[in-house]
Amino acid sequence: MAIAENIRALREDRDFTQTEIAEQLGIKQTVYSRYEREQNELPLHHLIKLCTFYNVSADYILGLPKGLDYPERL
Repeated sequence: MAIAENIRALREDRDFTQTEIAEQLGIKQTVYSRYEREQNELPLHHLIKLCTFYNVSADYILGLPKGLDYPERL
């Protein structure tokens, strides 16, 4: 799963521990670890916090391809 790989890579590339990221999310390290091991799905509210914390798009964390078209708002 791309999400687990991407959140782990973001964390490791920035030299954060799982505990430090868990603190940012307001959860225990064991819960965060389950996200990286694909044992639990990453909730939307945690996805939003991680995007803000790392300054990346949700598309990046979700592993979506670049250049996707988005519908125009009505």
